[in-house]
Amino acid sequence: MSHDSSTGDRTAVLRRASEHSPFLRDSIGARADIADAFLKTGAEDAAALAMQAAGNDLSATLRRQRQGLALAVALGDLSGEFSLEQVTRLLSDFADRAIDEAVRAAIAERVPDAVPQGFAVIAMGKLGSRELNYSSDVDLLLLFDPEALPRRDRDDPGEAAVRIGRRLIELLQKRTEDGYVERVDLRLRPSPEVTPIALPVNAAISHYESSALPWERAAFIRARAAAGDQKLGRLFLDAIHPFVWRRSLDFGVIEEVRQISARIRDHFAQGANIGPGFDLKRGRGGIREVEFFVQIQQMIHGGRDPSVRAPATLDAIAALVAADRLDGTLADDLSGAYRLLRTIEHRTQMVEDAQTHLLPANSRALDNVAQLHGLADGTALLDLLRPKVERAGEIFDGLAPETSPRLSNDPQILASELGQLGFADVEGAVRHIADWRSGKARSLRSPAASQAFEAMLPALLEAIAAGGDPNRALNRLSDIIERLSSGVNFFRLLEARPQLAGLLAKVLAHAPTLADQLARRPELLEGLFDASSFAMPPPANEFAEVLKEAMRGQPYDVGLDRVRRSVNERRFALGVQLIDRRRDPLEVTEGYAAVAEGALLALGKAAADEFEQRHGKFPGGELLVLGLGRFGGHSLTHASDLDIIYLHTAQQGGVSDGARPLGPNDYFNRLTSRVTAALSAPTAAGPLYEVDTRLRPEGAKGMRVVSLEAFERYQREQAWTWEHMALCRARPLFGSSDGKARVATVIDNVLRMPRDFAKVVGDAAQMRGEIERHKPPHSPLDVKLGPGGLVDLEFAVQVLQLTRHVGLSTRLEDALEALAAESLVEANIVDALKLLSRMLVMMRLVAPGDVKPTPDTWQLVAEACGAASWDGLLAEHDAARQRIAALWDGIKQEA
Repeated sequence: MSHDSSTGDRTAVLRRASEHSPFLRDSIGARADIADAFLKTGAEDAAALAMQAAGNDLSATLRRQRQGLALAVALGDLSGEFSLEQVTRLLSDFADRAIDEAVRAAIAERVPDAVPQGFAVIAMGKLGSRELNYSSDVDLLLLFDPEALPRRDRDDPGEAAVRIGRRLIELLQKRTEDGYVERVDLRLRPSPEVTPIALPVNAAISHYESSALPWERAAFIRARAAAGDQKLGRLFLDAIHPFVWRRSLDFGVIEEVRQISARIRDHFAQGANIGPGFDLKRGRGGIREVEFFVQIQQMIHGGRDPSVRAPATLDAIAALVAADRLDGTLADDLSGAYRLLRTIEHRTQMVEDAQTHLLPANSRALDNVAQLHGLADGTALLDLLRPKVERAGEIFDGLAPETSPRLSNDPQILASELGQLGFADVEGAVRHIADWRSGKARSLRSPAASQAFEAMLPALLEAIAAGGDPNRALNRLSDIIERLSSGVNFFRLLEARPQLAGLLAKVLAHAPTLADQLARRPELLEGLFDASSFAMPPPANEFAEVLKEAMRGQPYDVGLDRVRRSVNERRFALGVQLIDRRRDPLEVTEGYAAVAEGALLALGKAAADEFEQRHGKFPGGELLVLGLGRFGGHSLTHASDLDIIYLHTAQQGGVSDGARPLGPNDYFNRLTSRVTAALSAPTAAGPLYEVDTRLRPEGAKGMRVVSLEAFERYQREQAWTWEHMALCRARPLFGSSDGKARVATVIDNVLRMPRDFAKVVGDAAQMRGEIERHKPPHSPLDVKLGPGGLVDLEFAVQVLQLTRHVGLSTRLEDALEALAAESLVEANIVDALKLLSRMLVMMRLVAPGDVKPTPDTWQLVAEACGAASWDGLLAEHDAARQRIAALWDGIKQEA
């Protein structure tokens, strides 16, 4: 028994049902067994009893079951023993089973003993989301596979499928003395006025991939394979998945759905507002608008966030809240309105088992519906509905963006408007806008793109005018507009999220590297859509799991592209955090390193898995990857390449166990080529990282990958001092736990070898001189290569690490603190490291190559580095480099 209602309460429910619903009164008379079960043990047992009904054939059995279930569900609903979700699920589950049995029967009638395959029923609408109304039709899409459909020898597959479909409909909706099973609606198929009722599956896929309408995309949020050949149904849904769940954010869907709703409001204007005759489904603030609002949020976010794709409306609202895509209070308002509207809709349908969504316009009939619900009269019902409906209408109306006035086409008026926005060089801005409006850029040639561009332009120009060097920002914006292949989504995103216009203005003004990336991949801006974009990346191993999940089930090349998109979005977001002053550059440099390490872990595993399909595994051997330099030291910049060394643990003489076996040298050389390509080869999703393997034994002349034993032997017997210095920042990144531990032990043992201080210093000084000759500093502000810069600091630290065996950490900050604790360096040298590291991270972003930053950009750099002004930062910079130079000079003099 599902509820502890008393017999007296259930008697009152039966009386209320009989007095206010002719349909339920007749059902109670016809199915006294169901009413009696409800009275004695409750609605759950009554529903179970309904499913035990049997007739002379399938048609009669299904109709008697439906009759009993309709009564049991109504009584459970009216008594409160069933929630709305239970009501709709019971009705939907029965519909699924009935449709499936009807498909099997329709096929068997034509081809006895045939396997019921090749004919799939896709449930759409409320049946698709298992939210079926009390008295509703079922929206179905019938598909068939001409190769698999059972048919008589003389039958054409298309004709046979149509006959099966017609028989299916007859079995479900033909009225007999036992009633009907389900009303069937097939109008959601493509072009229903001209297409047959059952479609070849490949033709349906082609339609949705190439020429489907926006409303069809929304409809398939709730679609599922419900009956018949469910494998075929799932194949179809998988094929159109990219059509439904687009990765790119598409704010155009808001306007498209709002226009559909506006047409519905206009068409059903008589019942649009709450009152007698109100259309619970199509009226303002009605069921359809709640569903549309939720589906819009799902279409915007669902391409990137699978967690919000729940088909049922209430489930989808909860998922959107859990994913932080919907405000909790607003969600409660939507859920409350939806529950009440659906419940009252059921009351109107229970009266006569009618497919209606209208409150009665007649006052007596309205009073009757209210009393069936347990209220005094129609006025009480309207009072109950009104606040919920009006709130739902307000929420849906809020989808319309606040429109700002468009900029004038008249040059003189435009100049005045730009002056009001804050532009000093009005003429230059006017020229840019005139050029954009000329239609030269392909991104602005479509009416939709032009309209979206004009809508977002005032807010973007205002943000640009308020930033540093508006002319430079406009030039970079022109580069983006000219290079965009399609601008409509990019412009719509800026219109829908004005705060992104402010971020874009900062990128245009200060970060040419990011602006250039945007021009190549405008969808990168979508990665800044919400607050979660500005969280620090998870630890490398966790990020690797996220990337692996993105690749799961995908072809190798598709998986690589997915990883590239995710990694580049993360890197772009980290760069924007620097420009927007959201995070300390030292945090961001660790974020860059975590993203790169996660990419190596995920792509290395994917490359190995794909390689092993042909060549198998190497028994007793594995690939190991060392990260060195800034990669090993957890401290990358936006422009850093990845310094790595490949090692393997295989013994000579063996071969791999795959279909095409290889010896150890060939096996691991080919595998490392795959890993390098996965990390560095450019694809449609853009480049990822430059990989530098020149720190391997014997440098560019050496083999790409060597055995761990050969590596250890080389380091002990042949390596130059500078190679041991490089090992000070070597960190095992890829491989098994045991394998990485072995490498770490080898490195530690090499670093702790006894060394002559004077020789190490002499070798280091000679190497530093070579670097200065071949890679001189670019400018006095080259904080890496200049005198007293980061290279000098690294050399000083590494000499001390190798000769004193203190501070053997790949993180320079940790190493310096350990050295300071032993009085081997001044304590304040750590501050010099932090300052120059912050400057390096910032300047790699704002001043790449020959770019000359503006005073505003220099001020941004100063503030990011903790200084009040650029001049103040320069003073701190000079002092830091003097301390580092003194440390390095002191070490050389000591030798």
